[in-house]
Amino acid sequence: MPPLFKPCLINNPIDDPGLLVSFSFRNRAIAFDLGDIYNLSSREILKISHVFISHTHMDHFAGFDRLLRVILGREKTLHIYGPEGFLAHVEGKLSGYSWNLVEKFSNQLIIHATEISENQLTSKEYKCQNGFKAMDEPIKRLFCQQKIHEEASLSVNASILDHGIPSLCFALKEKFRVNIRKDALRESGLIPGEWLDRFKQAVCEKKDPDSIVKVPYEKNSITTLKKYKLMDLVDRIAIITQGQKIAYVADAAYTPENLEKIIKLAKNADHLFIEAAFLEQDIDHAIKKRHLTARQAGELAGLANVKRFTLFHFSPRYQKSDDLFYNEANKAYQQNKNRD
Repeated sequence: MPPLFKPCLINNPIDDPGLLVSFSFRNRAIAFDLGDIYNLSSREILKISHVFISHTHMDHFAGFDRLLRVILGREKTLHIYGPEGFLAHVEGKLSGYSWNLVEKFSNQLIIHATEISENQLTSKEYKCQNGFKAMDEPIKRLFCQQKIHEEASLSVNASILDHGIPSLCFALKEKFRVNIRKDALRESGLIPGEWLDRFKQAVCEKKDPDSIVKVPYEKNSITTLKKYKLMDLVDRIAIITQGQKIAYVADAAYTPENLEKIIKLAKNADHLFIEAAFLEQDIDHAIKKRHLTARQAGELAGLANVKRFTLFHFSPRYQKSDDLFYNEANKAYQQNKNRD
């Protein structure tokens, strides 16, 4: 079975940062950062349910306007997260336009925004028909153990890094994988179809194991529905394995505090996307601008024991230098991988 998460950088490494994570077999995606997103089609943008913003420098947040333009007038709830001060920045974006016509829209667009500070998550809701004015009082809850979002099948954790201003890094984790045994399907005469997605969802949501699942069944060229208990069907056709993990680290200074947080968040990730603004030869610029070098990014990938990493956010001073960045990062990665 293909992995659930299919991550891809929105732009090339030298342009605005952004990561789109599409979901296999689902009309859904999650985005990390919103710089220039014109490389995304409207169809791809409409799939986005959640956006996680590292910080609100223009190259990480300018694409919010494009996102809003595409989803305006749609029946949709968009969840968007960002660092301290984020709600004011979202409200600033929303107040920059005139909304006198939206009350006539039949579809309801809701933006649910959450600001992440040291110990607290603060959320507000903005409805299109209300001119995107904040609804009611903000909802506040504790920010503990890094977790900022959770569903039946996945969770998103965050850590606050230092980039001169707070900058968030994120980890998206599938709780576990429900792998379908195709041989078992064939041997049981069960017909693959949309019911498999519903079955996986029921397993992820830990539905009653004695609940009944109706499955299309074929015998002697005759198709009928066969009933199974959920737990019996799991035993018959499924293998439960560890879930996929993707980590995203944008702008961050190379400090002991940041390193500890990044390594903890990205630990054992299947794929780490990490900024590398400069080569090690220009480390003075990296220190001054509170960015990582390629060597430092590779070192962090190794110390976090990630299976794979992708570099992005190269400084414009480097043109067609991808090989130099990866040579430097890969060397540091190999030196630090599996190191205690």
